[in-house]
Amino acid sequence: MRLSSVLALFRPALPLILGLSLGCSLSLLMVSWTQGDTDDSCGDELGNGRLFIGRGDAQRDSRDGAGEEDFQPRIIPYHKDPNKPHKKVLRTRYIHTELGIGERLLAGVLTSRATLNTLAVAVNRTIAHHFHRTFFFTGLRSPKVPHGMTVVAHGDDRPVWLMYETVRHLHRHYGSDYDWFLLSQDDTYIQANRLTELVGHLSAGQDLYMGRAEEFIGGEEKARYCHGGYGYLLSRSLLARLQPHLDTCRNDILSVRPDEWLGRCIIDYLGLSCVEVHQEMTYRYFELGKNADPEREDSIQFKNAFTVHPISEPNLMYRLHKRFSQIELERTYQQIQHLQVQINNLSDLTPEGKAGVTWPIGINAPFKPKTRFEVINWEYFTEEHIYSCIDSSPKCEMRGADRADVNAILEIAVERLNERYQPQLRFHKRRLLNGYRRFDPTRGMEYVLDLALEAYTQKGHSQVIAKRVNLLRPLSAVEIIPMPYVTEATRVQVILPVTAQDQDFVGNFLDMYVMNTLDTHDNVLLTFLFIYDPFDAQRVSQTDVFAGIKAMIGEVEKRYGDVKIPWISVKTEVPSQVKLMDIISKKHPVDTLFFLASVWTEVNADFLNRCRMNAISNWQIFFPIHFQEYSPAVMYRDQQPSAASSSFASESLRDGHFDRQVFDEACFYNADYMTARTKMAADILDNEELLESMDVYDIFVRYSGLHVFRAVEPALIQKYVRRACNPRFSEDIYHRCVLSNLEGLGSRSHLAMAIFEQEQANST
Repeated sequence: MRLSSVLALFRPALPLILGLSLGCSLSLLMVSWTQGDTDDSCGDELGNGRLFIGRGDAQRDSRDGAGEEDFQPRIIPYHKDPNKPHKKVLRTRYIHTELGIGERLLAGVLTSRATLNTLAVAVNRTIAHHFHRTFFFTGLRSPKVPHGMTVVAHGDDRPVWLMYETVRHLHRHYGSDYDWFLLSQDDTYIQANRLTELVGHLSAGQDLYMGRAEEFIGGEEKARYCHGGYGYLLSRSLLARLQPHLDTCRNDILSVRPDEWLGRCIIDYLGLSCVEVHQEMTYRYFELGKNADPEREDSIQFKNAFTVHPISEPNLMYRLHKRFSQIELERTYQQIQHLQVQINNLSDLTPEGKAGVTWPIGINAPFKPKTRFEVINWEYFTEEHIYSCIDSSPKCEMRGADRADVNAILEIAVERLNERYQPQLRFHKRRLLNGYRRFDPTRGMEYVLDLALEAYTQKGHSQVIAKRVNLLRPLSAVEIIPMPYVTEATRVQVILPVTAQDQDFVGNFLDMYVMNTLDTHDNVLLTFLFIYDPFDAQRVSQTDVFAGIKAMIGEVEKRYGDVKIPWISVKTEVPSQVKLMDIISKKHPVDTLFFLASVWTEVNADFLNRCRMNAISNWQIFFPIHFQEYSPAVMYRDQQPSAASSSFASESLRDGHFDRQVFDEACFYNADYMTARTKMAADILDNEELLESMDVYDIFVRYSGLHVFRAVEPALIQKYVRRACNPRFSEDIYHRCVLSNLEGLGSRSHLAMAIFEQEQANST
């Protein structure tokens, strides 16, 4: 996506950010971001929430001739007191934390032990993914808390006590983090998007008690309280002012209904009554009748409602959610059509006129390459095959997501044609003649389809025609995915399994490890895992097959006095990755970051940093795809490789490929591995051979539930080697090993040339 598109998405937030940064702009320019005085006047003003002048201050300034607007930025210059000691300032990592910008809305739902697993679950499934945080408050905790819900139990089922503890909890733990608080019951359906939009138009700096206004029992006063069944909004400032009076309200106000009790407390001590309209914004609600059918409700009050009450069962909650989702979808399509009409009308005022309107209206124009290297290729496909394959084959079978994608666009194409030409013509798809697609990062996936269609008239006549259609699957809303904080300072524990057949490659591994980690003082530790077969293990006292490697390790330890390279000896007939990691895992702390390497790996700082950044504890596992050199015997045959082609310092990777069949290298945390192995324990009881049929990659994919990140890694380069494939492993692991050896021989062109030369030699 282009930068302009990204800015357009976040444009509504820019005035807020700019406005908040004006109040202390001069001060920030004059203060270092790492050191300064914590007691400066700007910090005091920010801490007291007086970054802007209030209404009263603005009126005083206008009387003094300073200005006439209600809100004006205050420029507070920075003056350091030389008599005060110099202190370091702890600066936050996020600007919204430093400026005190809170989240807009927190939702609190009052539930009970009886309805926690029914109505409360329905509420959670319909609103939790729309609000930043959603809490469920109950008196007594249910024996089984529903998964994925944040439940707070206060220990008392009395309704007024539950409301009292809930308000106290919200203020104590979240009073400074959120601008608005929504309180509702679990028998209330909430249109989360509309409430979020409502609070986005309200000023959080004022006391507001907003919902459906109800008269108190007796109706003697003009004051109103907000009915709890339809939910109500409390501003942060109102919650802060109410907090000191909660204990008094609990002791003095007698009420059976919690919403009446809260309304009476707010009226008596803050003098505020519940309102339904504020700043021309209306809190809309709808009372659902008995045996009402959401699909048949068609009134304006229902369609515009923020909340619906009462809801008697979870199924009715889901039916309401489906109905309101349809209403919102219809409104969205209407808004899109209205905007397209406006864009089309305004195009006459542009220099290009009507010709400048691109299809579809409102979507970015197709990307125009400036050089031949920026041209986006089109992929040709049919209903059975695609002609751009990962392995550079000319044709491969269409399967998986590609097949589902093509089937979907074929159905949509015929559906749109019928919508456009009915009732005069009706179409049925015969077959796809030609298909083309390309992904344009500025707009989405584009398709060009040549269809053979059976066209039927109203009189029943039919004829086969060819029709070309263009389709676009546009990019939807761009989201920023929150990721846990990671750092490049994490220590990496490199684990190197070595068998007797791998000894010849250990010397090169050690040389690269010493040069790239020990000489640069990188935060890396290395552990060898010597794998003995039963025969070598019996003769270890007479002849140790790994004696030469142990001698090399001793020389490295002598050269670097403070470096220790431990090793672990294991005897096994089948060196399964899982069995080996079980041994290693028990000998390291749970927060250890492992890099499971192979003897052909060339460890370097670039890859180690990506290992630290891509492996995230309790979140993500990283399996890099290393770059494998082709066989020199096939690539160069009778000629010697040039120095440029054999050097890894060249700008591009040559004479090799990214080996997608090998899963030997991996970066993961010990705690994640231990969790996955614990989940696997039950399956091992039924099938003890499961450990030998799986590798670490399979363990994480099947049992971890974490994101397994598989990506090409250009900094992880290996020389060509023919791997020894153990037939005692599972069929899948053995098959991947054989494919890796075959694909690593050479490129298709070099293999073809080698075969051609061999045939020429045989013919002569």
